Amino acid sequence: MPVLVGDGPLALRRTRSVVDGEARVTVVGAMSAPLGGDRIALEVTAGPGARLRIGSAAATIALPGWSAAPAHYEIRLTVADGATLRWLPEPLISAHGSDLRMTTRVELAPTARLVLREEQILGRTGESPGHLTTRLTVHRAGRPLLDQELAYGPGAPGWDGGAVLGGHRAVGQLLVVDPSRDSGPVAGPRLLGETAVLTPLTGPAALATAVAPDALQLRRALDEAAAAVG
Repeated sequence: MPVLVGDGPLALRRTRSVVDGEARVTVVGAMSAPLGGDRIALEVTAGPGARLRIGSAAATIALPGWSAAPAHYEIRLTVADGATLRWLPEPLISAHGSDLRMTTRVELAPTARLVLREEQILGRTGESPGHLTTRLTVHRAGRPLLDQELAYGPGAPGWDGGAVLGGHRAVGQLLVVDPSRDSGPVAGPRLLGETAVLTPLTGPAALATAVAPDALQLRRALDEAAAAVG
């Protein structure tokens, strides 16, 4: 691992991997963030043939800050040919009064493999959530694979209605891109339990989306999706 540098609220630590040949990095929160007005960026590059797993030591909590301006958290992931990136952070919690705009941009080479999990918990126990907007953009071989934007909390129309969360407070997704599936048959969407669905994407990819009452049940649903994808 030629470069491992962190500053500000994010400290990066290389940790022991249980998989041979895989490097593992844990993101550690060095201070409270993101707060109102913060601008945070995290950039990851997996070079040709690399195997990299990135997680976090604890949940990220979006909090109100000294500024009424929204916080911005940008994640940029680049995966080269023959490389595998497993992006598996702990949940993001949108605390009451916070306002966070989070973007994740992924660039995949034609033979890159990706496992990406995102989990959002809307409000801490017994509180209403802040405003949260997330956007995930994935390109493979320079072409769009996935581009979606979600918004929750005050000011987001219909976010808690039956067509979106239906009263649930935990939402997440698991994206798997695997070039070895490029020539295989494409199955249609299918339900995973009562509140999760697995959807094939154009190209060798599948997206699982789930809602749940809490973080524990959300993780179980996404783990089930990971087992279904294989």
